[in-house]
Amino acid sequence: MAGLLSPEKVTEATRALDLTGVFANGMPGGVRARERDLDLFGFLVIGVVSGLGGGIIRDTLLQRGTPVALTGYAYLTAAFAGTLPAFLVAMSRHASGPAFELLDATALGVWGVAGAQKTLTVGLGRLPAVLLGTITAVGGGAVRDLLLGATPGVLGGRTPYATVAALVSGVLVLGSRLGAPVVGMVASVVAGTLLRPAALSRGWRLPDHRDWRPGGSRRQDG
Repeated sequence: MAGLLSPEKVTEATRALDLTGVFANGMPGGVRARERDLDLFGFLVIGVVSGLGGGIIRDTLLQRGTPVALTGYAYLTAAFAGTLPAFLVAMSRHASGPAFELLDATALGVWGVAGAQKTLTVGLGRLPAVLLGTITAVGGGAVRDLLLGATPGVLGGRTPYATVAALVSGVLVLGSRLGAPVVGMVASVVAGTLLRPAALSRGWRLPDHRDWRPGGSRRQDG
């Protein structure tokens, strides 16, 4: 057990989760690029931004040297590997299917974990860990949507996404707090993988301004 919980093993697990998230989010980036009829260069740009954007934002905010995505070829390779299948094969009709929902949920979970764990590793506290775990999970998709001229889906009008990322990051922080970081990692990934599809299938939505009125009253706008 001591070897399993060693800092080296935790670092290795964090890197593996980070790369898994890069690959998993590169593919939706490729799907969006195909929907816009972009060329190969456009595919690679959108895929790289989608796959690496959140991690680069996280590492820049942590100020612990050059973002790891720019120093390790494995990150670019994982982003390209996730993007190119969408360039070669039309996947748009499957983008809302169970397989893509599971892929999306997996990316959300592993990135929330990777971002939160890396934040704890550099010595920051629990709240920054939750914040940067969330940014890691949703940052790449948000930048991708902006490049494509769309309102980032994470800002609203969808089932909970950033909220799930924050919960996943919180579970990881709790596990680390209890002295069981590996258990926290596993529990966090499982939580993300289950919560996101559940939110989609059950139609869970966060309230907007029309759902919230002083005294609990509702009225029609305009």
